[in-house]
Amino acid sequence: MAKRRGHGEGSITQRKDGRWQARIDLGWIDGKRVRKSFYARTRQEVAKKLTKALSEYQSGLPLANDRLTVEKYLSRWLDDVARPTVRASTFEVYESRLRLHVLPHVGRIALAKLAPAELSQLYTRLLAKGLAPATVRYVHAILHRALDQATRWNLIPRNPADLVDAPRLDHHDVTALSPEQVAALFDAAKGERLEALYVVAVTGGLRLGEILALRWSDLDWDARTIQVRRTLGRTKKNGLAFGEPKTPKGRRSVTLPAFALDALRQHRARQIEERLKLGAAWEDLDLIFPNEVGKPIERQNLIRRSFKKLLQKAGLPDVRFHDLRHTSASLLLRLGEHPKVVQERLGHSTISVTMDVYSHVMPDLQRDAAAKLDRLLARRASS
Repeated sequence: MAKRRGHGEGSITQRKDGRWQARIDLGWIDGKRVRKSFYARTRQEVAKKLTKALSEYQSGLPLANDRLTVEKYLSRWLDDVARPTVRASTFEVYESRLRLHVLPHVGRIALAKLAPAELSQLYTRLLAKGLAPATVRYVHAILHRALDQATRWNLIPRNPADLVDAPRLDHHDVTALSPEQVAALFDAAKGERLEALYVVAVTGGLRLGEILALRWSDLDWDARTIQVRRTLGRTKKNGLAFGEPKTPKGRRSVTLPAFALDALRQHRARQIEERLKLGAAWEDLDLIFPNEVGKPIERQNLIRRSFKKLLQKAGLPDVRFHDLRHTSASLLLRLGEHPKVVQERLGHSTISVTMDVYSHVMPDLQRDAAAKLDRLLARRASS
């Protein structure tokens, strides 16, 4: 057997089957002797692989590990990184999205060989299956985060998701009520037990989970602000529970208009009457919007028993509750509010998220800006 060594860092040998093998000795890692091997039909080919591997290794870049598949890596990432750092409900979504939409297509591919083209093909397949662009974008975001961690763990030299564009968001998915429709909603909610909830949803732009987690101690009557500190959600493991907001920016202060505060005052007065009638049966969690006995409201119960009936009463289309949040943002942007302020009120992680989601409003703003310039310059030209 012919054998040749290279400066004590790697070796090249010819196997009995005629193929050539290059090997790098990486030393002792976690108590085990680690060696990395490469194979080729000719000595010249394997020598090129060895030279490249030695160069990458000496530069601190990871060496390809063909045994670590995408499926094995994502399982490790979910347990070691995602589970301790995100809400339980978010973790369940991460796990289900990866299991249902990613692993069947690319799970068996070696992590080191996962290419941008394969991610692009994955997104195309998911869209062809009927998944909404927003869902595929979310899959992309999860993968991007997971693969970023792989680069930090020195498992891959770069993140292949960096080189793939997420599907363009279908802005038809974003529905906002008009001012007239908002007025109809408020009229229909007049006198209802949760009237103030809908006023806060539209004027504050809060997510439903954030609204249901609000406490009276979060409300500053003098400053007219409400602090968003937590959210209410349900997971398979923990059931109904309070957790952290969706993003770090989700912890925020939102200033409410005067009529929203008036609605909250009336709501508080009705809630005090409820507490007095129930006496010891009332569970005092300081919630602004509890159920009839003071406990947290199940979001699906609210949507089915209150929100959908309210839409029918007001003669409005069958929109989602989340569309009240879109309504808040769209109305503010059309009123000329700066997108940065809208971002802060909504708790988006970056302003680019706000601009992307609500770009459908921008053409109207562009026309308004052009009209203002026209009036300004026309006045100066005529003077």
